[in-house]
Amino acid sequence: MPHYAHSLPNEPDRSRWETMCKHEERVASRCSEFLTRIAPELGPWGEILGRWHDLGKYRPEFQRKLAGEAVQIEHAGAGAALAAEKSPVHTIPIQFAIAGHHTGLANHTTNETQNTKRRPIKRSPLRERLIGNREVINDISSNVDRETIDLPIPDLTKWIRENSDRDSVHRQIDALTRILFSALVDADRLATQWFYKSSESEVSEETRTEFESLKVLRDRFDGYVDSLRAEKHSTRSAINELRDLVLDSCRKKASSTGGIFSLTVPTGGGKTFSAMSFALNHAIQNELDRVIIVIPYTSIIRQNANVYRKAFAKPNEGLDLCNIIEHHSAIDTQQAKENNPEAEKRREQAVENWDAPVIVTTSVQFFETLFSDHPSQCRKLHRIANSVVILDEIQTIPPQYVIPITDMIRELSSRYKTSIVLSTATPPALKEHLGEVREIVDDPIGLAKHPAARRVQTEWRIENPTTYEELANELKTNGHQQSLAIVHRRADAANLAKMLPRNHRMHLSAQMCPEHRIQAVDEILRRVKEGEPCLAVTTQLIEAGVDLDMPIVYRALAGADSLAQAAGRCDREGKRTVASGYPAGKLIVFRPETKPPGQTLQDAADASLTMWNLKALEGSEFDVFDPDHCREYFQHFYGTKMLDQHHLQRERASLNFANVAALFEMIEDGWSFPVVVPWPFNEDGSHGEGRRRSEAFRESPNRETSRALQPYIVQVPKHAASILVEQGVIEVMFGSIGIPTDLFNSSWYSDEFGLTYDEGEMSFLQC
Repeated sequence: MPHYAHSLPNEPDRSRWETMCKHEERVASRCSEFLTRIAPELGPWGEILGRWHDLGKYRPEFQRKLAGEAVQIEHAGAGAALAAEKSPVHTIPIQFAIAGHHTGLANHTTNETQNTKRRPIKRSPLRERLIGNREVINDISSNVDRETIDLPIPDLTKWIRENSDRDSVHRQIDALTRILFSALVDADRLATQWFYKSSESEVSEETRTEFESLKVLRDRFDGYVDSLRAEKHSTRSAINELRDLVLDSCRKKASSTGGIFSLTVPTGGGKTFSAMSFALNHAIQNELDRVIIVIPYTSIIRQNANVYRKAFAKPNEGLDLCNIIEHHSAIDTQQAKENNPEAEKRREQAVENWDAPVIVTTSVQFFETLFSDHPSQCRKLHRIANSVVILDEIQTIPPQYVIPITDMIRELSSRYKTSIVLSTATPPALKEHLGEVREIVDDPIGLAKHPAARRVQTEWRIENPTTYEELANELKTNGHQQSLAIVHRRADAANLAKMLPRNHRMHLSAQMCPEHRIQAVDEILRRVKEGEPCLAVTTQLIEAGVDLDMPIVYRALAGADSLAQAAGRCDREGKRTVASGYPAGKLIVFRPETKPPGQTLQDAADASLTMWNLKALEGSEFDVFDPDHCREYFQHFYGTKMLDQHHLQRERASLNFANVAALFEMIEDGWSFPVVVPWPFNEDGSHGEGRRRSEAFRESPNRETSRALQPYIVQVPKHAASILVEQGVIEVMFGSIGIPTDLFNSSWYSDEFGLTYDEGEMSFLQC
């Protein structure tokens, strides 16, 4: 009598159900294929995972469940128990992966931890699962063919580096487990999806979304970049020479074997194009599958993704909507569906497992994938293997996670065919944690001294605080009709902007919802391009990746990387410098009257102040554009921090996967609460898009309507959310999100400043 893996709803004809034999075969084939792409010796691991992951479904109770009985029965533990019985040590990664392929990776022996920064762990530890499933092996052994049960066990020691200490061995097992788990989850879900799809449409063969090859994309991309370069050669400039030098270096080094690379390029040096050219050519040279671009800020992902889409587009097509997959929270899924339903459908399918040639994602999404315990989030991890990963603005990784992140990067590079590009203008002191790092540009210090990299003079005003009233007066009288001021608190941005002429000022901060911020950035860029008066006051949202070109920038004292990024918005194209014959851009670093929000930002500002004082004692000046000065700055900055503050390495060495996931938070959101704003407020009184989407969510709260809210969410302090609730302005749904009521009108959300409080007083705004 056959045993079944999946039944069909309202289908008594069991001949159409999926048998265990078929399901095991499909999952084993896919899983083995995924892992063989990474390393041939991993193929047998995939075979075992596929054959054993659902052994618990051979239990009579599970077969009755498929037939419709209300039976509570778990099936994932049986295969893990068999693995433990066969070889308690060599199958540890298999045990974890199989036991967790539905519920997630567990802790090894206990859910206890010395850390207090963690969510409660509800999942049983692996050891308990194994004990509870020992008897199941005897119950099902007669139903499973001996060839499946007697599959040879791979030798785990062959995957461990020689001369590794105990903790290092365990962390290598941690990484292997995550890769195996990812491949199994992806293979199982794809096989299951195919079965149900084939039952509906009589599909006879498994298919996948087709994308163009990396070679086709490389040729199209490089052709586009070369055409831009040819256009600019007619007007030679120092900045174009710098960009040519960087691009040529990237193409030359692309033929290198895989590893960890550093692309240290001054702001405005063309990293966006050059890094992609390196990645595409390097992937083809080393037979890698995809390019993954990791960007720290959602505020600039749209801009970068569209730059790539334009470069990858076929002639006369405008933008390539097929081959680049964006995966981040700022995507307006509803608008995307309305604009191009087919392209959005492809994107939604591809974000589940990153099976696409080019992925653009956030640091949060990427790094939490590396340390997650959840099947859906881990599913795409095996696609990071066998890829080129560009880590843009690598200096922005949170200091408390430097050691776990660099350790995982090193492991991916050394064992899982992942080439890593550390892209930055201000290199952090990471080499001691990463081992060998190869420079793509041979002389980054010389590059930093290139005339095009010296477009900006820095003036330090940090001995005494500058009040915002003083700064406002200077912005109005400095002789420039266009200026940029970057402050470190949302309230500071609003207060400073209010002191400026209404027709000339522009404000940008996270008190504005993402869609509002996009429009504000576009308006700032338009005014600058058209030469209109523009006194822009922003938080650090403007700093990375926004192609803004101002004659003068004021920046509140901050970390060296933030100061350099601010300078990158100043004389970005170098035209003023060329015209004057000397660095014509000006960066003024001032000490503000308020302190930075949070200890990390305060420590970064203090480290810059330390560097300024040290260089003054040496008779020189702190140069935020000098790579050596930046590394020295980061040594001071990291020196004030625990680089593994939450002891993730200890938890990884204990194989406590659930604890690691609970402790790893790229965005520590304990202080904040999401509020949907009903923006815009139309003059005719009709509902704006934010209001329409919030009402759709209220009427039908589901995954689709929830995702549609993302462009209209503002994160506010929890105590501010409580006040909004008390005032009847928002209603909390599911304890996790604030939905606007009819009382939420334009007095609570300004077209200029975003979310306000108490008729415009922004006393609760901290950052």
